[in-house]
Parts: sequence; structure tokens; C-alpha cells
Amino acid sequence: MSRLARRLVGHLLGTPAGHPAAGFGPDAVEVRPRALRLGGEWCRTFTVTGYPREVGRGWLEPLSTHPGRLDLSVHIVPVPPALAAERLRRQLARLESGRRADAAKGRLADPEVEVAADDARELSHGLARGEQKLFEVALTLTVHAGSEKALDAECNRVRALCASLLLDAQPATWRHLQGWVTTLPLGVDALCVRRSFDTSALAAAYPFALGELDASSGVLYGTAAKGGGLVCWDRFACDNYNSVILARSGAGKSYLAKLEALRSLYAGVEVAVVDPEDEYRRLADAVGGAYVHLGTPGVRVNPFDLGPGADPLTRQALFVHTLVAVLLGEPVGPEARPALDRAILAAYALVGISTDPRTHARPAPVLADLTAALDADADPAARALAARLAPFTTGTHRGLFDGPTTTQPHGHLVVFSLRDLPDELRAAGTLLTLDAIWRRVADPARRRRRLVIVDEAWLLMRDPEGAKFLYRAAKSARKHWCGLAVVTQDATDLLGSPLGMAVVANAATQILLRQAPQAIDALAEAFGLSHGERAYLLGAAQGDGLLASGSDRVAFHVLASPAEHNLVTTDPTDLAGLADL
Repeated sequence: MSRLARRLVGHLLGTPAGHPAAGFGPDAVEVRPRALRLGGEWCRTFTVTGYPREVGRGWLEPLSTHPGRLDLSVHIVPVPPALAAERLRRQLARLESGRRADAAKGRLADPEVEVAADDARELSHGLARGEQKLFEVALTLTVHAGSEKALDAECNRVRALCASLLLDAQPATWRHLQGWVTTLPLGVDALCVRRSFDTSALAAAYPFALGELDASSGVLYGTAAKGGGLVCWDRFACDNYNSVILARSGAGKSYLAKLEALRSLYAGVEVAVVDPEDEYRRLADAVGGAYVHLGTPGVRVNPFDLGPGADPLTRQALFVHTLVAVLLGEPVGPEARPALDRAILAAYALVGISTDPRTHARPAPVLADLTAALDADADPAARALAARLAPFTTGTHRGLFDGPTTTQPHGHLVVFSLRDLPDELRAAGTLLTLDAIWRRVADPARRRRRLVIVDEAWLLMRDPEGAKFLYRAAKSARKHWCGLAVVTQDATDLLGSPLGMAVVANAATQILLRQAPQAIDALAEAFGLSHGERAYLLGAAQGDGLLASGSDRVAFHVLASPAEHNLVTTDPTDLAGLADL
């Protein structure tokens, strides 16, 4: 036993009673030539001495996810660039001299020497350009079992697994104590059996691998259900940047949406949220975002505000057409549509706004100006339309429309809360917030990556005009470097209409969490789910789901840190605990 190993074992076993570390180590250690007995269990250590020439990304994952008890340690020692270059120069010189000696004696070239020379030459060029570095790496495995016979069987399984990975694992005969110490979380390499790795090979040894989906950047969604690897996804690397999250109530869809919003902020993405249940307020407060609480006294959003871009007057007039249809609960009839169009232009003209861009900075009209223009029109259809809009200008629902916009939200996170809006104004409030967000997104002077989250989108999809607006947003978001995230618990509202299906078709990222049996058939047909995927979604735990992109998909579990969980959770038990702090 080495002095270092003896000191370590003495520290582990000699901790006085009552010390915080007491009981950390086994009660006894018996050192044998081929194994080590630790209290009531046995262990054997293997050191990897041979590696394959080429490795894929995550090549250590089969070992890290081995079902038995296997301690895996990777000790990394960087080699100074000057020393690495000198070693490679000597290695190339030896290989080249060997090739010349064989050629001089008329021998055939050794393929292994040729391959080694090519690898050394490529690595030398990478070091010279600063693209690669050299590391000394030791890979050590300690296998544990309850008996010596079980240990032999488990060691055979581990060595067979290593052989399938083209790894040569040799037992640390007479050095199992040092091997066990090496695989403890102490940062000590007592065996010192190392092999040179370049940067690429070492990075590929990272024991977490992505699932079937591939992304070199983006945000972390969670861990893969198969293999335990990390699932990261970059919506901005897809053909379009939109996504849909479909799940039954309580499956964790809003939790995931808030988590992605928070992690998108880490990456510099500007986020805007349509929040129907006031679930994003704690997140906005924590990151210094803007919070617009519609439905509270004095908070208004004017639908006549002009945005940037070419011909904003025409664009906003068309939006007012859509808003009026949503307020009425049905499309404006053909007899009233011309009158409505005349009244919209007359309302703008009343405050001095025309197609001349120099007039667009003037204060915009409000909904009351529109109804006044309708009343002044001689067309009976216009006066009937004005009467139907009276509750929103002089009646009980006027609070949202009876003045100019009170807040022009700016910042990296903007949340529009709709919880306190009456049900009759929910769809209209969602539409107003989307228009306010879209005017900001479409500003060519402030082009950057953006994410717009529409939570509980079924509120908008149940209205034909609202569904059309969401469809147009899904079609044009990519042109403005923006992703639209549609989150809904009622999949039938989204999949039961051609516009909803078009929104799904224009979403390159599709996330399905736990589903209700009543909706699984429609989902299976829309997304081409297999029988296994159907069963998985029906029985998925909270936070489990499928992340799909095209024909590729991966099952994953949402993963959040404690700090993130406290910001995004809506569980009453968690919220009660936070309130007590």
C-alpha cells in the first residue's frame, strides 16, 4: 500500500465518532490481490489501457448508464502546449524513421504505422493552429457487488461492455486499493495509468449525450428518458422558429414554457408573453421584466396605435376589422364591412392622421372615435354596428378601450396578464396584446432574436378571427427573426380546424406532454404517433413528454434547478412554502 493510499484509508476509517464525516467509509477494508473487500461488499477496479482510434459523441454514456453499481472516474491533466508539440515532433520523427527503415529494407508498409503517422500529423497541425490541445486522461472503473461470486459475474458484464466499445479494460491486480481511492470523489489519481487525448476526443467523452435530436446550441429542456442524456434544442436553428406545446391540464406545459422563457433570456433572446392566468408575474419580477396587468383600473391598450413598417395605417385598419369581429363574437357582415372601413379611416382623419408618414406620430384615435364616426354615417348598418359596440365604449366593458395606451412596454421580458379580464374580453385582450407585441417584433430598427409565448391559446383559437390572426403570426414570424410558441391544454381546438392545423404545420418544434384519452386519437393522426408513443403519452408522469422535429423525436423529462423551480412552479404546495419564507 502506498503512503498516499494508506493516508487516505486512515482518514476514511479513522474518523472519530461524532465527527460530521463519521460513517463515510466502510467499517473495514480487506485487501486481496484480485479484489477488495469493503465491509460487507466486494469491489474490483479496472483501468482502461486501450482505446478505439475514432469515437463518437457521448461514447462514455453506455458506461455511465450501466444498470449495475459502477463507479467511473475520468482524471484529466492538461499538457503544456510546448511540451505537447515536442512530444508530437518526437513521435513523428520515430514513425517516419521507422517507415524509411522498412522502405530501405524492402519491407511492406505497416498500415498501423501509416495511420498513426497520419493521426500525429493531423494533431500537430491542430496544435500549431490553436484548434486542439493535448491532455493526459486516466479512465478508471470500480465494480461493486454483494459477494465475490456476484462480483465475478458483474465484472464479466462490464468487460464485455468495454469490449463492445473497443476499450481494453485491465484489472488493477495488487493495486485495487489505489484503484478504489482513484474512483472516490476525491480528485486523486493513485494509479496514474494515462493516455493522451486531444480536445475533440476529450469533449466527446462527456458522459451526457443528446437524444435522437441534435443541437449544438439552444436551451436545455431536460434529460432524455432513454439513457439519461441531456436534451438541448435550438428553435432558431430550425427551418422556422415556431413551436407548439400540447398537454392536458396539470401535465406541466406552462412550467416548461416558463422554463424555456427563462433560459432563452440567458441566451439573449427577447421574450414576450400572453399570460391568461397571471402565472408569469414572479418570473417577470425576478428578472426585471415589464408587467402589464390588463383588466385592472386605468390599464389600457389602444388598438389604433400605429406601428413601424411600410403603410402602418392600412395594416392597423385591417387589425381593427379583426378586433371588431372578435368583440362582436362573429365576422362583420358584408353590408356593414364597407361602413366599418369608412369609419376607421374617418377616425384617423379626425385626429389628423393620413397615409402621409409625417402624421403618424400624432396621438391615435380611440374606440369611441370609431363609434362616433359610425353614428355619423348615414348607412343604417353603420349605426347598428355602433350600437353593438356601445358596451365597449360607454358600457361596462369600456375600461380597456376608453383612452390611449397607458404603458408602452419595453425590455427583455414583457408579460401581458389577462387574468382579471372578464370572459367576454379574454379573446379581445389576447388579440390586443398580440398586436402590441407584433408591432414591436416587426420594427426593422430593432431586429433581434425574439420569442412570443401565447399561453392557453385555446382562448384565441375558439374565435375564428382570433385563429386567423394567430395563423398569420405563425406564417410571418420567421421573417422577423421571431419564434411563436403556442401553448394549449385543449388540443382539439387546435387540431379541429384548418387554421389550427396550419399553426401546427408551421411549427418546426412540437412538444407533446401527458394527454387525455379523449384527445390521443386526434394527436396520433396529426403527429403520426406509434402505439408505443401513444401509450407513453397516456401514462406519462408530470413533466414527461416527446420533443419532435420533423421525423425525429425524443422522450424527455423536464429538468429545473431549485432556483428555477421556485420561479416557474404553480403547485399550490410549493407556492404555500414560498409564501412562508
